[in-house]
Amino acid sequence: MTALTPSHAGPAAAVHRRRHRPRHWLAVLPLLVFAGLCCGLPLIALAHGALTGTDPATGTTALTSEHLQRSLQGTYLTSLAGSVKLSLITAVLGSAVGCVVAQAVVTSGMPRLRNAVLTASGVLANFGGVPLAFAFIATLGISGVLTQVLHLDGLGWNLYSVTGLTAVYLYFLSPLMVLVITPALDGLRPQWREAAQNAGATTWQFWRHVGLPVLMPSALGGFVLLFGSAFAAHATAAALVGGSVPLVTLKIADALAGNVLAGQENVALALSLDMIVIAAVVMALYLPLKRRSARWLR
Repeated sequence: MTALTPSHAGPAAAVHRRRHRPRHWLAVLPLLVFAGLCCGLPLIALAHGALTGTDPATGTTALTSEHLQRSLQGTYLTSLAGSVKLSLITAVLGSAVGCVVAQAVVTSGMPRLRNAVLTASGVLANFGGVPLAFAFIATLGISGVLTQVLHLDGLGWNLYSVTGLTAVYLYFLSPLMVLVITPALDGLRPQWREAAQNAGATTWQFWRHVGLPVLMPSALGGFVLLFGSAFAAHATAAALVGGSVPLVTLKIADALAGNVLAGQENVALALSLDMIVIAAVVMALYLPLKRRSARWLR
């Protein structure tokens, strides 16, 4: 009997492995079902409400683009643009602060400092909502401790403005960036820096040609993640500025509650659909960047 050569055994073995490979996707099936029920059904209901209208005279429901058109006009468009602008500003500043802090921690060579900063970042990144707004009001509000001690009111400081809201958002966005960028900084192998130094490269040349290209996917991915977090934030802004700052999340809450005009529920659903579209674009940018970063840092 003639023995199989490696060229013949290889494809047969590969087919055998594929046939007997355990179906790991069955393990995530409950998660997919859960995500479909908790995310898919609300999305369908939201899209149905945003794209349909009911005739008050006949009670019939028909497809319409009226709600979407209204969500992109007037004060609704202003609030949508305000949220995008605030999210961009806070994402840029939070990314810069987070990268500086993470780089200082990684290069410090102090494990205790690193653990303390990462632990604090994990806590602060999840600290938001009404408690965060109350903490800033008690500290930097009109009668806040630091406002009175440092006389910030005389310097034009106003917590209940876009500037104040930016400072509050940076409180939880900067730690989030620290958590995102630290693994990427750890992935910068010391051998790369040593090889660059042996080749006569300066520190700036190393970062320009090696460090930044490797870190850029993670940095951009962190920026996109910070943008999405700021764009979707509601409770902190609602407790801090109310309706004084035009934000889309606040407009949605007002429309659903009928605080300005009654019967605007479908417009609120259309605004929510606009937010979902923007969030989908953000995630479409984030995921490829994350995969590219993972290939560099293996």
